Order: sequence, then structure tokens, then C-alpha cells
Amino acid sequence: MATIQPKGDKVRQAVKWVSEGRLEDEGKSIALLIQEAASRFNLSPKDEEFLRSFYASE
Repeated sequence: MATIQPKGDKVRQAVKWVSEGRLEDEGKSIALLIQEAASRFNLSPKDEEFLRSFYASE
């Protein structure tokens, strides 16, 4: 089974940050974590949409 690999260092860092945030606080909204990651890592709208689709597929 192939895994989805995000392109770009900022997106990889954001995925890692969101995943760690989910582990720390399972009650925190994934949408809020993605929004914070987009701001923290200065992601483009396209990169933010990638994160949303990445976590929607889980």
C-alpha cells in the first residue's frame, strides 16, 4: 500500500506538528490544528487544502 508523501518541507513539518498536536490533546479540533499549522508554517491555501484532505482520509 502506497502512502501519501507531502511535497515541500513546510508541509512535512506541518503534518508532523498536527500529528503531534493530536497526540497531546485528542479533544482538540483537527480543523483548528490545521488552521494553526497553516499560520505557523506560512502555508499557501493549496498546502492548507492538502492538509485538510490528508486528515480527512484517515
